[in-house]
Amino acid sequence: MTFRLFPAIDLKGGACVRLLRGDPDQATAFNPDPADQARQFHAMGFDALHVVDLDGAFLGRSANGDAVRAIVEATPVPVQLGGGIRTRRQVEAWIEAGLSRIILGTVALRDPDLVTALAADLPDQIVVGIDARDGMVAVEGWAESSTLAATELAKRFEGCGVAALIVTDIARDGMKTGVNVPFTGQIADSVSIPVIASGGVANAGDITALRARRGQNAIAGSILGRALYDGDLGAADALAAAGHGTA
Repeated sequence: MTFRLFPAIDLKGGACVRLLRGDPDQATAFNPDPADQARQFHAMGFDALHVVDLDGAFLGRSANGDAVRAIVEATPVPVQLGGGIRTRRQVEAWIEAGLSRIILGTVALRDPDLVTALAADLPDQIVVGIDARDGMVAVEGWAESSTLAATELAKRFEGCGVAALIVTDIARDGMKTGVNVPFTGQIADSVSIPVIASGGVANAGDITALRARRGQNAIAGSILGRALYDGDLGAADALAAAGHGTA
């Protein structure tokens, strides 16, 4: 299995920002031009992008549509989008706009039948985002915690055609404290769906640890955030650690 890297472009107020543990009051702006950021990541050698509409995640509807469309137009690489997408109409509209994959989080908990139906109708284009705090699923932009374990939510989508699961340890997101390999691996071993790690990547060693982790199923990839923006993780080192050579 090829280990895939997804640099993250998180959108707030039309700009590219990073949050600490998903807290909107702890946002650091990195680039006022998300399309420019997308071009930079492509130039570094990355072959996919992970975009999150942070405002949309809290509002329950898309809020940075212009920025998303500009990103899609700015680079030829596949772009996956999450944040505030709750309905079939929204999903289909974004696919028509050129997004490669749509990430569903809150609706995966609230309406799993819709996610299952979309996965069947849109092969390889529906991703489930599982965001967890202390192992329990959090929704509505991480503002609400549920009573469902992350592993149990993952199992609900086994065999329905979901392209991947993106598993985020909220406590580590944006903190550069190291990715939670055991937690991510636990979910990877519970399903046959490819699992992508998110939250806490600090350096190339975290990517190496994710790839080297031994279990029933390999971890399929990782989201890269603050460490990449801060320069603690270089693109060439990240790509080399993922087995892609250098940028």
